[in-house]
Amino acid sequence: MKKLIAIALVLMFALIGCASAEGFTFKMGIDAEYPPYSYLGDDGNYAGFDVEMCQKVCEILGWDLEIVPINWDTKDIQLDAGEIDCIWSGLTIYANGITEDRFTISFPYSDNSQMILTKQGTGIESFDDLAGKVVGVQMGTSAEAALTGDGEAAELGATFGALQPYQDYTVAFTELQAGAIDAIAIDAPVAKQKIDTYGDEYYCLEESYASEKYGICFRKDDTELCQQVEDAYMQLVEDGTYIALGEKYGLDTGYLVLAQ
Repeated sequence: MKKLIAIALVLMFALIGCASAEGFTFKMGIDAEYPPYSYLGDDGNYAGFDVEMCQKVCEILGWDLEIVPINWDTKDIQLDAGEIDCIWSGLTIYANGITEDRFTISFPYSDNSQMILTKQGTGIESFDDLAGKVVGVQMGTSAEAALTGDGEAAELGATFGALQPYQDYTVAFTELQAGAIDAIAIDAPVAKQKIDTYGDEYYCLEESYASEKYGICFRKDDTELCQQVEDAYMQLVEDGTYIALGEKYGLDTGYLVLAQ
């Protein structure tokens, strides 16, 4: 009788597991002001390279998808609280607290260099020209961490007149347009999108002050969830979707590390 009860329990839990897998809703945490990776489109739907890759991953795995815009400065708190299942939105890994001792982190899928974006008329042509200038940055980003930390980039940050934090890069760029700040410390793909959109009045300095990579961040115990996403992601690399979506969103193929 005990054996029969045990078998029945195993079958019951297996059926529950199957049902939950079939009805699973994957909650993707994004920065909704981070083109070309994640943003709210003109049609009222979320778009971007990361958003579409996640949509395709969920299609492969048979999951429903819920896109959750988050506060980037408190993204790790929202992940730990279970409000989202991952942070997937041009997230720099192995920096700014996103480390393997705290989280489960996917393989890197995109290169990212930290650049200085400015506009014609500021007189900024090199790092030396940033001395005494007001430079904007998004709160909670690796750009902010690098410029205020204890590495080489912090030496550059110390020369600024001020490092002005903003909730997102959309606001920072508006301030640059208005002349309220002199430059923005920003990720290279995001800077490229701004230049492509607004023209060559805006430009990046040739030097980058840090080189990093993007990945997907999960809670520490969600190793199986991470593996499922990685396996589906690699299917999209192999069938060409990864490159096609990169091209759709104007990403230089040099950034797409899984295609190299």
